Amino acid sequence: MSELFDDDPRDSPPRSGSGRTRALVITAVALAVALFLLTTFASLWTDHLWFDRMGYGSVFTRLFRVRAGLFLVFGLIMGGAVAATIMAAYRSRPLIQPAAGDNGLERYRDAVNPIRTWLLVGVAVIAGVFAGASGAGKWRTYLLWRNGGDFGQDDPYFGKDIGFYVFDLPWWHLLVNFVMAASVVALLLSLLVHYLYGGIRLQSQRDRVSPGAQVQLSTLIAIFVLAKAADYWLDRYDLVHGDGPKMTGISFTDDRAVLPAKAILAGIAVICAVLFLVNIWRRTWLLPGVGAALLLISAILLGLIWPAIVQGFQVRPSPDKEIPYLAKNIDATRQAYAIDDSKVMVQNYTAQANASGPASLAQDLDAQVASAPLVDPLLVHDLFEESQQERSYYSLAEPLDVDRYDIGGKDRALVLGVRELDQSGIDPKDRNWTNLHTTYTHGSGVIAAYANQRPLDDSGESESIQWAQGNQGAQNDLVENGPGQFEQRVYFGEQATTYAVVGRPDGASPVELDLAESGEDAETHTTYDGRGGVPIGSTFRRLMYGIKFGSSSFLLSGRMNENSEVLYNRTPRQRVEKVAPWLTLDDDAYPVVVDGRIQWVLDGYTTTDHYPGSEKDSFQEMTDDVLQQNTGLRTLPTDQINYMRNAVKATVDAYDGTVRLYAWDESDPILHAWSKAFPGTVLPRSAIPDDLLPHLRYPEDLFKVQRFQLAKYHVTDARAFLQGSDWWQVPTDPATPGEHLMAPYRMFLDETGSDKEVWSLSTTFTPNGRNNLSAVMTVNSDATSPEYGTMEVLERPDQQTQGPGQVFSNLKNDSAISSALLPYQGTGSLVTYGNLLTIPTTSHGLMYVMPVYAKQGTSSPYPVLAYVLVSYDNHLGYGKTLQAAITSALKSTGTPQTPTPTSPPSPNPSGSPTPTPSGNPNGNAEQRARALLDEAQTLFTQADAAGKAGDFAKREELLEQAQDKVAQAVALLE
Repeated sequence: MSELFDDDPRDSPPRSGSGRTRALVITAVALAVALFLLTTFASLWTDHLWFDRMGYGSVFTRLFRVRAGLFLVFGLIMGGAVAATIMAAYRSRPLIQPAAGDNGLERYRDAVNPIRTWLLVGVAVIAGVFAGASGAGKWRTYLLWRNGGDFGQDDPYFGKDIGFYVFDLPWWHLLVNFVMAASVVALLLSLLVHYLYGGIRLQSQRDRVSPGAQVQLSTLIAIFVLAKAADYWLDRYDLVHGDGPKMTGISFTDDRAVLPAKAILAGIAVICAVLFLVNIWRRTWLLPGVGAALLLISAILLGLIWPAIVQGFQVRPSPDKEIPYLAKNIDATRQAYAIDDSKVMVQNYTAQANASGPASLAQDLDAQVASAPLVDPLLVHDLFEESQQERSYYSLAEPLDVDRYDIGGKDRALVLGVRELDQSGIDPKDRNWTNLHTTYTHGSGVIAAYANQRPLDDSGESESIQWAQGNQGAQNDLVENGPGQFEQRVYFGEQATTYAVVGRPDGASPVELDLAESGEDAETHTTYDGRGGVPIGSTFRRLMYGIKFGSSSFLLSGRMNENSEVLYNRTPRQRVEKVAPWLTLDDDAYPVVVDGRIQWVLDGYTTTDHYPGSEKDSFQEMTDDVLQQNTGLRTLPTDQINYMRNAVKATVDAYDGTVRLYAWDESDPILHAWSKAFPGTVLPRSAIPDDLLPHLRYPEDLFKVQRFQLAKYHVTDARAFLQGSDWWQVPTDPATPGEHLMAPYRMFLDETGSDKEVWSLSTTFTPNGRNNLSAVMTVNSDATSPEYGTMEVLERPDQQTQGPGQVFSNLKNDSAISSALLPYQGTGSLVTYGNLLTIPTTSHGLMYVMPVYAKQGTSSPYPVLAYVLVSYDNHLGYGKTLQAAITSALKSTGTPQTPTPTSPPSPNPSGSPTPTPSGNPNGNAEQRARALLDEAQTLFTQADAAGKAGDFAKREELLEQAQDKVAQAVALLE
C-alpha cells in the first residue's frame, strides 16, 4: 500500500504514540466491525430463511443480487473516482513546495504525510459506501428501467410513449445526477489536495495554479458541465409532469419560454465544457471563465427572468392562453386516475322527493333504503368488545370492517371484527418472555353483526337493538360447512406485532393458551401446526434469531425444542410488504371468512408521479378523512402521485400466514414491469378462488383519490375549468369537530333503471365554497359483476338540494328530535351521531339517514343505538327503527309530530323498542308537554352545572325535578 504514493521516506517524520493505545483502538474497531458483520449476517440469513419458508425465495435472491450489484457498481465507481483523483492530485504536486513562511501549510502536510495512504483508502471507502448505499436504494428505479415497456400511448408534446417518462427517464436522471455528484466530490478533493501541496497558491502574484492542477481541475469541471448539459436536456422532458402555478404539465410559459431555454442552456453548457477541455492545452483561464460566466448569466436570464416576463406580460393578462394546455392536462388526469368517460358515467338525477306522495310511499321508501347501514363500524367497536370479549387479552382492531355475505340465499351487509391477541391485557405479573412469546400466541374467531338492523327473513323489524352488540354465533353463518369446519385461531393479524415461538416436543402437552371452539367462556391449550413459521430446532438457527431479536431466551429457554418454529412479520401488511416491496398498500387490511378460514385481504396499488400531463397531488391529502383522523390510520405513500391503479389483490391466511398475490388490473403496464422483474410472484386474475371473489371490494383509498380528482375534473371543458366556478368539493363531516372530510360508506343501493341492488361505495359532493348538494357518486363494488369499478355520478341540476351539512344542522336543531334526545343528554350520557348517509332512491328522490348512539356514562360504557333520524323532502323524522323514522318524516308534512320521550337505554337493552306515536295529540296537551320538556331541559342543564361545581346533592335534586317534568309530559301525551 506504500506504493500508492511516490513519496520519499524522508518526507515522513518518525511515528510516535503509545503502542498500547494503538492496540486498544485496533481491537475496539475490530470488535465493532465483527459485531456489525455478525448482526448483518444474522439479518440476511434469517431473511433468507423466512422468504424460503414463505415460498418467495426468488424475491429475496432477486432483491439481494440487484441491491448488491448496484452497491458494488456505484460504490466502486465513486470510490475509484475519489482514489484516482487524490492520487493524481498528489502525483502532480509541484516538486518545490512553498515554505512555511509563505503560507503556513507545512504543519498540515506534516500531519497528513504519515497517514496519507490510510487517509486515501478511508476517504475512498467512505465515499464508495455512501454512493453504493444510495445506489442500492434505487433498486426500484433500476428494475423498472430494465423491465419496463410501453403504455401504448404517446404524450402530446414530444411524441414519446408514456413508458419513457415512467420507466426510462428516472433512470437516466439517476445516472446524470450520479456523474454530477461524483465530479463535484472529486473536484472538491482535488482542490483540497492541490492547495495542501502547493498546486494552488492563492497568495502568489503569478502562476497561482500549477500546470498539473490546471489539467485536473479543467477536466473535472468539464465533466461536471457536460453532465449538466445532459441534465438540462432531460429537464425538457420533466416539464410534462412538473408542477406549475395552475396545473401539472407543460403550460404556455413552459412551451414558449422554459422549453427553448432548456435547449439553449444545454448547448451553452456543451460549449462551456469544450472551453474547459481546451484549457488543458492553452493554459489560460480566460476562455473557460467566459464560458462559465455565459452559462451562469444565461441560466439567470433564460431560466428565471424570461419565463417570469412571459408569465407576467402574456399569460396573466390573457389567461385563455392556457386553455389548449389545460385541455391536455384534463385528458391526461382523467386517464391516469381512471376517471375518464370509459369508467365514469355522469347523468342528471331528476328523481324528486315528494313527502305528500301516495299512501304506499312509506312502504316504497322503506323497501328502497332497507339496506341502509345503521351500524357505524367506528362507534360500535367498544360495544363489540364489551359484549363479546371472553378474556381481557383479546381485542378488536379499530375500526371494524364492513363486508357482504350470502346468508340464507340473500346478500347481507355485515360489520365484522377479528378477535385478536392483545398482550396489553395480560396481567403485568404474567408478562415474562415465556408467556408473551410461547403461551399467549394467538387470537380466536370473528364477531359479526348485521349492518342494517334487519332480521334474516325480513319478516319485520328487529325486536331489539341487540344486533348492535354483535353475535358470536353469527360466525357460524359465515361458514358453509358448519362450525366444525371453521379454523378460528388467528396467528396473523393487524395487532400481531411481536414474534411467537410455537411447537412442542413429541409427546408433550400443548402450552399455547386457546379459546374453546364452542365459544363458551372456557380455556384450553393447543399447538400450532401450520407452515407460517421458520423452524429453529438447531442451535445455529436459535443463535441467529437470538441475535436478530436481541434475546438470549432463544438459547436458554426450556420451551425451545427440536420442533420449535418462530412466527414473525405477523401483520398482514408486513407480510405483503416483504414479498411485494414494490406495492403501495392500503393501511386497512379487512378480514373475510372463506372456505372455513379467516383471510386478510389487502389492496395493492401501483403509483407514479411521472405520468405526463396528469395532475399531481399528495396521496395523504387525497385520502385523509374523518375515519383516518379518528383512528390514527395513515396510508402510504405520503408523497406526490399522478397515476394510480389497484393492480393487485393480496390475501394473508390468518392461521398459517400464507401470502398470495393476484393480478387485478392486468392491463396496468407498471404491474407488467414488476411481474417481469419478479416472475412467478403474482398469480393471474383467473387464479382467484370463486369463494373469495365476492368478498373482493372496490378499495376505499383509490375511491377517495378518484373523488378528490373528480371534484374538479368532472369539468371537461377547459375554459369552464379555468374559471373554476363549476368545481365541487368533498363536504366535511358535520357530526365531528374539525375540518375532516366525510368518509365514503359501503351499502347496497338500487341500480339506476332497475330494481336490482348493487354492492356499492358512495360519497357526496357540494359546490366549491357552498353547502348545498351537487352530486352523489357511487361505484360498483361487486367484484363478481362485469360492471365492477363503473362509477356513476348523479348530478343535481337544480343546485337547490340541501347538502349534508345543512341536513345535519336541521336534524340537530329540530325541536321534536331535540326533545326526543333530551333524556339521553341530561343524565351524564353522551349522544354521538353516526354516519350521515345520502341515499338516492330510483324513483322517489334523495333521503338522508343518520343513526344516533347514546353512551350512558359508567353504567353503560359503550354506545347503543338510540334513534334513527331521517330527512326527506326537507321533512324530518325519527324513530327507533328506520321504518318508524320514515313514517315519522312523512307524517310531519301535516301537523308536526310531538315525540314521546323515553328513558335512556339500559346497559343491556332488550325487548321491543318504544314505538313512535301514530296519532296527533290535541294542541293544548302538546303545548303543555312542550313547556314541561323545556323546563326539564333547563333543569338538566342546571344539574350538569351543579355536578361540575361539586354540589352533588343539588345535582340529584335537580335531576329528580327534571325527571318529574319528563314524566308529566309523557302522561299528557298518552
